[in-house]
Amino acid sequence: MATVIGWLEHVGVTFVFLFVLLEQAGLPLPAYPLLIIAGAWSAQGGAPYASITAVAVAACLIADLGWYVTGRRLGSRVLRAMCRLTLEPDSCVSDTERMFTRFGTRVLAFAKFVPGLGAVATAMSGVVGAPLGGFLLYDLIGATLWAGVGIALGVIFHDAVDSVFVELAALGRLGAILILGIFAAFLTLKWWRRHQFFHELRMSRISVGELSRLREAGRPLMVIDARPSESRARDGMIPGAVAFEMLEKDATGAGNRGEVVVYCACPNEATAARVAKRLISMGFHPVRPLAGGIHAWLDAGLAIERPR
Repeated sequence: MATVIGWLEHVGVTFVFLFVLLEQAGLPLPAYPLLIIAGAWSAQGGAPYASITAVAVAACLIADLGWYVTGRRLGSRVLRAMCRLTLEPDSCVSDTERMFTRFGTRVLAFAKFVPGLGAVATAMSGVVGAPLGGFLLYDLIGATLWAGVGIALGVIFHDAVDSVFVELAALGRLGAILILGIFAAFLTLKWWRRHQFFHELRMSRISVGELSRLREAGRPLMVIDARPSESRARDGMIPGAVAFEMLEKDATGAGNRGEVVVYCACPNEATAARVAKRLISMGFHPVRPLAGGIHAWLDAGLAIERPR
């Protein structure tokens, strides 16, 4: 622990700030273990608890405000970039939008504790046009709780943290290799979870061009919108599409309408693929997600309609 303490004393809280900033910006870094170590450092005479907490919270607010502004300017398209940057499964777009429908910006008070939610909730605040004052208030509360708890754990269990580093120091070079191995395992686990997530959703997609040609040819076709109602109101719908929740209420005769196409706004069509599997279990066939979702349709310059 002495080596780590000496290193922290050399780089100070600046490293904590930069590490948390990069993690909150979307890079897959284990910021929470660093906060715990920083808390143990504080308990052993390092920087004050309040100073470490303040720089960690400041890093969170800067990164989150950047995502908020980007969401306001670029709209829901920024969510695709954010979900591709994070290693969390990107069903988070629809899930986060539903959380916003229920809690509003209050979701920011606990979003950082939920894997995959904190990575998108800040950008979603900008996309839905949440007031800046409310965003900053609840983001400040959430960042303070998130950073404060991690640092407090280090303060409370500083003896245990010290024991771990004593054992690692006794191992010498092997201890450093072990630390690097743990970090590599952290990234590998996240990557594997994401890989398994996509494997579960693997099925044949239909392109925007193919869907447009089928519609022009008058082929029997049913298009289903798997997004929340707020997303449909904001970005519009493919003309003639049926909201999935309406279909769930009454699917009478729907099985005779030919091929079924499902679309959403998630990167890699995560929600659409899940809904497609549910439709298959309900007796619909064939069912295919739309590659690129609503954004691919909009990018192609095709017509949309607003829900009533």
